[in-house]
Amino acid sequence: MKKLRTAVIGVGYLGQFHAEKYASIPESELVGVVDASPARAEEVAQKVGAKAYTDYRELLGLVDAVSIVVPTQYHYEVAKAFLSAGVHVLLEKPITTTVEEADELIRIAGEKKLIFQVGHLERFNPVVLAMDGVLTEPRFIESVRIAPFKPRGTDVNVVLDLMIHDIDIIQYLVNSPVKQINSIGAPVFTDEEDIANARIQFENGCVANVTASRISMKSERRMRIFQADAYISLDFQNKKVAVFRKGQGELFPGMPNISIDEKELPQGDALKSEIADFLDCVATGREPRVSGEDGKRALEIALMINKKL
Repeated sequence: MKKLRTAVIGVGYLGQFHAEKYASIPESELVGVVDASPARAEEVAQKVGAKAYTDYRELLGLVDAVSIVVPTQYHYEVAKAFLSAGVHVLLEKPITTTVEEADELIRIAGEKKLIFQVGHLERFNPVVLAMDGVLTEPRFIESVRIAPFKPRGTDVNVVLDLMIHDIDIIQYLVNSPVKQINSIGAPVFTDEEDIANARIQFENGCVANVTASRISMKSERRMRIFQADAYISLDFQNKKVAVFRKGQGELFPGMPNISIDEKELPQGDALKSEIADFLDCVATGREPRVSGEDGKRALEIALMINKKL
């Protein structure tokens, strides 16, 4: 198969990993990496065997597909330039800063029949993939995503930085419009909210209680899901799934036996899986696992939470 000419726009902390994955995938020919810092662009380019650029516009016409890993406020401008030029785009989350910008990017991609994927990485976590055939109709979801403070990502608040991962997973699992949201948060180390909690009620009756913090002493990414026949515990960080179901008979009078199915899944490489899936979508024309519409829905909910903060 002919290799796809690829590039990574923005090679900071996360963008460097994107570049490394593209360089390692046989179907990809990594043409270049772009960064506003010439030194950084050159440093990463040397590591991955690509050409360094400081202006993304120089790559228009030279590539088939790109990852865009620039600060959120530049997502719309950069993605629009590549989509308008007929280039397939994997855009890091959140999709844009406004729903209107997201709509415009989705429209351009649709008109030009391009793959437009949004980088909600947790959708490629083996724990989420393991939910197929297990989840039926979730009634209550509790999620916690906490992490120690890091300066990167602070151009947005914790809802758009961390919580949006769980928003995307939850709206994917529940698959129902939002009915009502209540939220609270506080800035601690930055001018934006560094810790937040949201209670999301969906039209189908499911309720999600979602907490995110980027000022914690440890990292934790967990979700608990309750449905009519089971309680499901997900540990995204350690790749563990536990399903508790009502079994046959009674443990003692009035208390049913509980069957427990625990699995420890392979660590895998979610970012490489995400990029490989993106390139496969480009090659085959199939819909990406996380579409522009998915990214827009996650943004809509995140902005609703921010409005209530």
